[in-house]
Amino acid sequence: MPARSVAPEKGKTTLRQAAQTKGVFEISPSEAPATDVSVGGTAIDLVMQSLEDSKGEDIVSIDLSGKSALADFMVVVSGRSNRHVMAIADHLLRHLKDHGFGTAKVEGLQNGDWVLIDAGDIIVHVFRPEIRSFYNIEKMWTVGDAGDATVH
Repeated sequence: MPARSVAPEKGKTTLRQAAQTKGVFEISPSEAPATDVSVGGTAIDLVMQSLEDSKGEDIVSIDLSGKSALADFMVVVSGRSNRHVMAIADHLLRHLKDHGFGTAKVEGLQNGDWVLIDAGDIIVHVFRPEIRSFYNIEKMWTVGDAGDATVH
């Protein structure tokens, strides 16, 4: 499927155009693996930075490589309120899109209790603290592998 191009406003250059002119992308951004971020670092670094910028609390990243075909990383983060949870999720979605990862799949954004963001090789759960402690997802994915979870 050929990539669509949207013309930027006159005199403005998009991030994608700037990256392509500098030769950052050897393949199109939609085909790039989750570890290829045009600014440098990895996709997980981009996600973690976005969550920290949004003042997410108790950020935990779990390396799922070799454990599940579902994703390479799972990130769990808390927001202080429904509004904060929705703001964290919205900021992350915009950040991913701005860096060439397209539109991630999202569930639960309208309620703000638990938002699930599927960004391909990274799955992000944004919870209110009460909901997070009830489901305790980190424990389910780190049983027996306490060394694989990274608290930020």
